[in-house]
Amino acid sequence: MSQTQTIGSRPTTQLDVPDELNASDSKLVYLFVAASDGATVDDLAENLDLKKITLFPVLDILSKRNLIDRIDGEYVPTSA
Repeated sequence: MSQTQTIGSRPTTQLDVPDELNASDSKLVYLFVAASDGATVDDLAENLDLKKITLFPVLDILSKRNLIDRIDGEYVPTSA
């Protein structure tokens, strides 16, 4: 779930990390996907400085927990 706040003249969004995520990589990937409204594996690898071999198991876990979906090669937050 996210909330929008205004800091100065810029609106900011506060994203909540699901309680079931304990690993830092899972939290990081989830937040990036949620904040960017979707990302490819290449986007994630480049922006988070993680190797693809590290990303695939994380993406698999997030998908199995119904936190993200893969649509047309891009990972997006699961619709509530």
